[in-house]
Amino acid sequence: MLKNRLKELRARHDFTQIELAKRVGVTRQTIGFIEKGGFSPSVTLSLRMARALECDINELFWLEGEE
Repeated sequence: MLKNRLKELRARHDFTQIELAKRVGVTRQTIGFIEKGGFSPSVTLSLRMARALECDINELFWLEGEE
């Protein structure tokens, strides 16, 4: 299962779900689903989020058991 630090990294940048969603071209609901682990984003969306959050994609996402 894909795990993430999206909520934590979003908070570091003081972005709301709506602000991040606008920056990466998705809805607020999509950001919420990703944060809760209910949706695995595409590679393209993952890269957009990493860029918006100024982090490496591996800091944002990892596979469960590879912490």
